[in-house]
Amino acid sequence: MAILDRVRDPGERTLAVVLLAPAFALLALIVVYPIGRIIYQSFFDARLSGGHGHRFVGLDNYRIAFHDTEFWTATWHTVAITLITVPAALVVGLGLALLANLPFRRRWPVRLALLLPWAMPLAFAGLIFAWFFHTEYGIVNDVVRRLGAGGEPTMWLLRPGWAFAAVCVTIVWKTSSFMALILLAGLTMIPRSLYEAAEVDGASHFQQFREITLPMLMPSIVVALIFRTITALQTFDIPYTMTRGGPADATETLAMLIHKTTIDYLDVGYGSTLAVAMFVLSLAVTTVYLRRLARTP
Repeated sequence: MAILDRVRDPGERTLAVVLLAPAFALLALIVVYPIGRIIYQSFFDARLSGGHGHRFVGLDNYRIAFHDTEFWTATWHTVAITLITVPAALVVGLGLALLANLPFRRRWPVRLALLLPWAMPLAFAGLIFAWFFHTEYGIVNDVVRRLGAGGEPTMWLLRPGWAFAAVCVTIVWKTSSFMALILLAGLTMIPRSLYEAAEVDGASHFQQFREITLPMLMPSIVVALIFRTITALQTFDIPYTMTRGGPADATETLAMLIHKTTIDYLDVGYGSTLAVAMFVLSLAVTTVYLRRLARTP
């Protein structure tokens, strides 16, 4: 009878376990198992070509990665893209969010304009900007020429430095709207009465922005930075469609190296090792952000 009574009227802890069990099972299926499988695969020599078979090698793949110049170069490119595009997208996104939050009579066209770049597929954006930066018929060189800058057209995607800059510009354009949407949601939650009280006290617009907007917006900023940083560390589509990692691997990211290792070279074991490295990097950055978010009032 006691067991039947417990089933009919479960306690709060039992009810919570029952209700959350499907979510935990789904999370384990789509997140925990794939991550565990990749970690397990990283300890094997699993090349699908050459007849090497599937044999356990322990930490050999990690030792190879530690001494792999291509791995460190791709990691540096990934970190550099993150350090450049995330703050730039935050600044641009904050400006767009403030603009969209102004008391327009009709706000929906401005907010729709924020949504369109974010909704565009990454590969499509990369192809568009690859055309923009094309040496012969790209719009960027055409604008430069019309502004009176003569000489030979700049080979944006054929020189390492210019190609890297073009990729960063494209990523900032694509991702700043995402940042703006998150920050706009945070701006709408700030009570208008705070600004009215500040105006009564004689605070300027800059003082209101510094003392009210930024502190109240900080949780939204941290959340936006978490999502944007994780996606930046996993950058693949835009540099792949624009430059294929070139010229001379100048724009190859860690995700592109993983793709090349597993798909082109068919080295699943070493590719899994590189994927584990990217996962650890993303996890470390996310942990820093979450600690910052926990300290945010």
